[in-house]
Amino acid sequence: MTITVKLVIEPIFEADFCLNSYGFRPKKSAHDAVDEIADALHQGYNQVIDADLSKYFDSISHAKLMVVVSERIVDGAILHLIKLWLKAPVIGEDRDGTRKNVGGGKANSKGTPQGGVISPLLANCYLHILDRIWDRRQLRRKLRAHIVRYADDFVVLCRGKVDDSMLVIQYIMGRLDLTLNETKTRIVDATQESFNFLGFEIRVSKGLKSGKTYPHVCPSPKSLARVKNRLKQLTRRERTPMPLENIIGSMNAVLRGWTNYFHYRNSSKALDRVKTHAEERLRKHLMKRHKVKDRGTGLGRFPSQQFYTKYGLYKVPTTAGWKKAHASV
Repeated sequence: MTITVKLVIEPIFEADFCLNSYGFRPKKSAHDAVDEIADALHQGYNQVIDADLSKYFDSISHAKLMVVVSERIVDGAILHLIKLWLKAPVIGEDRDGTRKNVGGGKANSKGTPQGGVISPLLANCYLHILDRIWDRRQLRRKLRAHIVRYADDFVVLCRGKVDDSMLVIQYIMGRLDLTLNETKTRIVDATQESFNFLGFEIRVSKGLKSGKTYPHVCPSPKSLARVKNRLKQLTRRERTPMPLENIIGSMNAVLRGWTNYFHYRNSSKALDRVKTHAEERLRKHLMKRHKVKDRGTGLGRFPSQQFYTKYGLYKVPTTAGWKKAHASV
C-alpha cells in the first residue's frame, strides 16, 4: 500500500520540486548535485555555508508537513493514510530481544518514520519550502547565493555576503522548527580549505601545469577510512577458516560498490590507495592462511598480479572519470 501511494503522489510533487534538489528523486543523483556545486565554484561562488541540520528526520513537524502535503494532495483518504504513517509506532528490541516501542505513536507530533518507503519523499517535501523561498524571492540574484540540496544535506555557495545568506537560512529553519547544528555548520572559503558533501571532499585548487583554478572533487578522508576499515574487517585473522572464494567475493562486493560511486572527477589518487590497500590486505590474509611470516617471502609468493589472474580479485581502476568543469566564469 505504501509503495502504491508513493508511486501515485510522487509525480505530483516532482512537478513542483526545484532544480537544485537532488536527493531521492527520479533521474537525479548525488553526482549531479556535486556537479552543480563544482559549476558554482567555477563561477566564483567560493564562500560556502556547509550546513548541518540537527536530527532532521526526527524534527519534522507533522502539522506543518501536512500543510505542505495538502497544498498538492486533496484526496482525503490519501491524506489520512499519510497521517497514520507519521503516527506509526517505532518498535525496537532490548539486548535480551524484548520488543518495545521506542518512538512514534499517536501522541507523537514530530518526525518521519526512518526506513519507511515514503519517508524520503515527505522529507523532501518539507525542505522544498527552503528551495521554494529561495527561488520565488530570487535570492540567488539578490544575495548572490546558490543552494544545492540532497535531502537534508545542503550547502549555500556565495559570491555575496555570507552573513546575509546565513541569517535567511536560520530564519527559514526557525519557521520550520528545524535547528542548524552550530558545532558542525561552518563557513568555508573553498579557495583556502575543503568541505565535505555526500562523501566527497571539495575545494578550489590550482592546476600544477596551467596554474588555473578548478573545482577539485575526491573521496573524503572519512570515505577512504571507511572502505579501508571494511576491507580490513573482511580479511582479519579470524576469517581464515572461511573458504577463500567467500573472502574474495566479500571484498569484491565492497570494492565494486565503492568504485561505482567514487570513480569520478579527481579521485585517481584515492582509487590507487584503495587498490593498493586491497592488495596488501589480501596478501596478509593469504600469508596467515599459509603460515608465511616473512614479508619478503609473502611478496614473492603472492605477487599483486596473481590476485587478479588467479584469485579473481576485483581490480580497482586507478584513473578516475574526471569531468571537466564547463560552466563559464
